[in-house]
Amino acid sequence: MIANAEWKGGTQYDGRSESGHLIRFDTDRSHISGPSPMEAVLTALCACTSVDVVSILQKKREPLTSLVVFAEAQQAPAPPRTFTHIRLIYRVGGTVSKKAAEDAVALSKNKYCSVSRMLEKSAKIEFVIEYVDGVRTE
Repeated sequence: MIANAEWKGGTQYDGRSESGHLIRFDTDRSHISGPSPMEAVLTALCACTSVDVVSILQKKREPLTSLVVFAEAQQAPAPPRTFTHIRLIYRVGGTVSKKAAEDAVALSKNKYCSVSRMLEKSAKIEFVIEYVDGVRTE
């Protein structure tokens, strides 16, 4: 995998992935032009675990209709300001089995999500599952 970042002036940087996608980063406190690099990492965590959970629940033929993953993170007070604690909130739509949802989230966190595996070296990661449409307990 190859990536680069080019300083565009001021507090703005353009990151480009090997696949050609562009991400504008903005390190100004207001982040008007794009996320900070750390915001992008946290967003990548949400996306990575979402991919896993959706895939696992679909393979289990669970009636999943939506999934939104929110992240709340705390950072170390001094540089390097690594994440020290991350709370993931999985908002699951559809009458998905509680056990299936819990298993899917645990598999993502403990086995499949590369971003989670990297971040857990410096941060405690916990999760909460919220069921939008109720939950099956069977």
